[in-house]
Amino acid sequence: MIGWTIDDWRRAIEESAAPQNLLSDLLDRLPRDDVAWISRVDHDGLKAQLAAADERRALARRKGSDLPLYGVPCAIKDNMDLAGWPTTAGCPGFAYQPETSAFVVQRLIEAGAIIIGKTNLDQFATGLCGVRTPYGPVPNAFDPAYVSGGSSAGSASVVARGLVPFALASDTAGSVRVPAGLNNIIGLKPTRGALSTAGVVPASRTLDCVSVLALTVADARFVYDLLVGYDEADAYSRHVPIGSQTSHALAYVTNPRLGVPAAPDFCGDALTQAAYEAALKRLEEFGATIVPLDFEMFDAAGRLFYQDAFVGERYAALEEFAVTQPDAFLPIILEIINGAKKYSAADAFRAIYKLADLKREADKIMAGIDGLIVPTAPVHLKIADVEADPIKLNSLMSRYTNFVNLLDFSALALPAGFRTDGLPFGLTLIGPAWADLALCDFGARLEAYLALPRGALAVQ
Repeated sequence: MIGWTIDDWRRAIEESAAPQNLLSDLLDRLPRDDVAWISRVDHDGLKAQLAAADERRALARRKGSDLPLYGVPCAIKDNMDLAGWPTTAGCPGFAYQPETSAFVVQRLIEAGAIIIGKTNLDQFATGLCGVRTPYGPVPNAFDPAYVSGGSSAGSASVVARGLVPFALASDTAGSVRVPAGLNNIIGLKPTRGALSTAGVVPASRTLDCVSVLALTVADARFVYDLLVGYDEADAYSRHVPIGSQTSHALAYVTNPRLGVPAAPDFCGDALTQAAYEAALKRLEEFGATIVPLDFEMFDAAGRLFYQDAFVGERYAALEEFAVTQPDAFLPIILEIINGAKKYSAADAFRAIYKLADLKREADKIMAGIDGLIVPTAPVHLKIADVEADPIKLNSLMSRYTNFVNLLDFSALALPAGFRTDGLPFGLTLIGPAWADLALCDFGARLEAYLALPRGALAVQ
């Protein structure tokens, strides 16, 4: 059961007279004192979840349907509400116990999924390495000396190790894509507003995207299909435009034109650079045409996030708590969000205007290609090094992620090979808004062509 996909779990449950036994066995197999979890279900809680799922399934079957995730275990990032469980957002002093679950979590429950636990994260989803957490840094699934990537560190870790087939997380500036790339798994970051963020502690509310981490593209898409939909309770929820999800070229072309950085930056990491160059050769063998692009415009958009007034949205999300309980924050997190105070309202509008201009340029570029493809993370970092230089090194990880949500793009992080030291390398495929399913279609074909091992299962 370690390393099972959603279909593996569904098949085993159908063949078993007692899914309780399968899930109990899974709980008994989970490592003790695993830093990837902040809270985890016990056997009594498991029985309660299954009993509720049984009631829902009986009702569904009376109506001629079934629960698509009945008995399938999963995890959620601990900035998402689950009724009756504390939500910490990686900050014990912030913790509260919600009465209702987040929109997307409730949809999982209604589909029959079993929540195994809530996962560790960079505090308030502010970080890309998975070390800014009072619950302990989450190690890379391949080598514990290295970072897992963040902020969705725990969610990526439990999926990469096959403890659950998928996990929900959030992505604002790369928080799903980076840990997916560093742990050899899939990270589907949908279009902004495709999945409701109601019941998710905001990082930057206009940019946050509920996302899916999984071992396979098929599983990521399966979960996305269950969760996508308009939510009146979320002011930033959007209706999916009719026909948009199947009309994009990546859904059907066999020889796509993919834009890449003309001068990619690997921050001096020669092993990652070599893995990237090898991955591009495989892409060309697969049939893609590589189109080098000047990336300065995308870089300029990315700089708006932490080097301009857009950082003010992070302060807006936490202002009251930061003013009343500053000691509850990790010092590095408080420093980052308080950095927004130097910007004025006029600065914020100037940043908005600049982004609008950059968005026009970006859309013109995207109209001339079928998608972008970039290194998911330009470097592998050691935990000790990040702890010694937390801001500079963390910022390296955002090199190819920050601009995506700002420009209203969709993205799919995919495993793309391994470095010579055995650490994984990933690519991220980027499309316009509402190319989510097209990215999955192309990604599934590329996944089958590359035929790489899933997650970290081969090294355990």
